[in-house]
Amino acid sequence: MAQTNVYSVNGEVSGTIDVPEVFSYEYRPDVIKKSILAAAANKRQPYGPNERSGMRHSVSTWGKGRGVARVQRLHDGRRATESPNNVSGRRAHPPRPERIWDQKINKKESRLARFSAIAATGSADCVRERGHQFDDSVSFPIVIEDEFQNIAGTSEINEVLDSIGIGYDIERAKEGTKIRAGRGKMRNRRYRTPTSILIVVSDREAPVFMGASNLPGVDVETVSTLSASILAPGGDAGRLTLYTRSAIAKIGEWTQ
Repeated sequence: MAQTNVYSVNGEVSGTIDVPEVFSYEYRPDVIKKSILAAAANKRQPYGPNERSGMRHSVSTWGKGRGVARVQRLHDGRRATESPNNVSGRRAHPPRPERIWDQKINKKESRLARFSAIAATGSADCVRERGHQFDDSVSFPIVIEDEFQNIAGTSEINEVLDSIGIGYDIERAKEGTKIRAGRGKMRNRRYRTPTSILIVVSDREAPVFMGASNLPGVDVETVSTLSASILAPGGDAGRLTLYTRSAIAKIGEWTQ
């Protein structure tokens, strides 16, 4: 069984640990993409206009012989309305609230997508191909002692990541933060930040959740909440992931 280094909070190698069988799964980008698209579709909220939108007018048509278009016009005026090509008219082909957006995916496919995405986090080539930056000396999958979970200070967490050799990726995310194009600037999502390190812990109440939330692009998740969407944002597997020792132990129990 393959082994990987376990790092201390000082960035030094404190020992080794057996790599769980999950990390030997075949890399299946097609299944990962299918799972992520299905998850995104299943989260969509039905939307559409009221069925009477653009039709709440008292109208009549003038008929032929007046040299104007034969469209519905306000009963007490001459302004055209209700037709899709008129101001204040209905929409031609609006979205329907009754449309079903859900996409079905088999449970085994969803499970395979998650395992394959986890396996990709243990491949240095896959992580580097995704655009993440780290030292060549870092061993994959990246595992750190459980003491890391108890660090609540953002600056302390940043120092630990720098000492391991993966702090460059946070700088990449910080420098890559840009103003979003389009209407999103007006909807409380003005900035777009690249995805950076994923920290996987075993304790949901760990103080590291508070400290790491201030780092650009960094997410903290427990083993039980891992999914293909978190491990491979946008369908691109190989996210730079840091596991705690207890989290790796829990992952190892999945295939037993």
